Amino acid sequence: MNATAIRASALSNDIRRPNAGLGFIDKINGALANHRALIGMPALLVAFLAATVAIHPGFDSFDAQSIAMAALPLAFAAAAQAVVVISGGIDLSIGSVMAVANVLAASTMRNASFTESLFLAIAVLLAGAAIGAVNGLMVVASRVPDVIVTLTTGFIWGGVALLILEKPGGGAPEEFLNLGTGAFVTDWLSNSLILLVLALAAIWIPVSMSKTGLRIYATGSDEIAAFRSGVNVKLARLLAYVLSGLFSAIGGVGLTMTTGIGSPRAGVLYTLSGLAAVVIGGVSLTGGRGGIVGPVIAAFVLTLIPVDLIFLNIDPNFGQVIQGTLIVLVVMAGGLIASMRKAK
Repeated sequence: MNATAIRASALSNDIRRPNAGLGFIDKINGALANHRALIGMPALLVAFLAATVAIHPGFDSFDAQSIAMAALPLAFAAAAQAVVVISGGIDLSIGSVMAVANVLAASTMRNASFTESLFLAIAVLLAGAAIGAVNGLMVVASRVPDVIVTLTTGFIWGGVALLILEKPGGGAPEEFLNLGTGAFVTDWLSNSLILLVLALAAIWIPVSMSKTGLRIYATGSDEIAAFRSGVNVKLARLLAYVLSGLFSAIGGVGLTMTTGIGSPRAGVLYTLSGLAAVVIGGVSLTGGRGGIVGPVIAAFVLTLIPVDLIFLNIDPNFGQVIQGTLIVLVVMAGGLIASMRKAK
């Protein structure tokens, strides 16, 4: 057996049993090494929340619900981008896919009953997954860089959104809208937050713990080595885009819930903001490392920035400067850590 075959065999075993032979403490350390954002991002969010309360002592449950509703679409956009970045790619069509889902939901649910709206929502999510599949097929079949393909498809899906609904409008039954607004049990527990946690847990936990998830990570970490180990890297990347389309569609439906209408331009800001959340949330832009928890928490941090600026009577547009500064600091810190590792 030559060296290449030995390496491929070893990687294949790692994909099937990523923590084989490790003790409990080693497994925990390994998990934290791959998901450092699980430590840093919650601390950063707590710091921002503390600053918000200090700036605005009158912060109440209504403010908490408003922040959760505002963060909901961005959190799903961040999750959608994170999956693709982990696989070694990038998706610049996320905002457009969200817009398609938003207008599709709002235009079809306008006169629907609550039960009909639930079935229509499922149909919209399937449409989002199908759009993601189209994006993925174009990427793996054309071998054109992801950034070019998804930038192009972003224009296409944006046009589709305009064809469905030329201007803001549509709607949904009040019972359906209440799934994304209001609170559950206590005024401090927003329905938006519950929806976010349930949707992400139901989709990402099974995927990340399955062979499919491991192959997505392996493809992003080292596509050539993964291919040599027997991983169908094209299928892995395709599935990453399907998941991205699904998360984007959930974000679009979430927009319908929180705003009550559909808008063909609703997703314009979410592509780059979602990518910013991914970077701040600890996902490596080179692929293979990170998760969706960090980016989702980062989405809440990014949502709090303009809120705090408003409370301070500062132009909220200055938040883009802060957001850019955070990205630069995170990227520089990541580069410094990588350099220190190589020096050892």
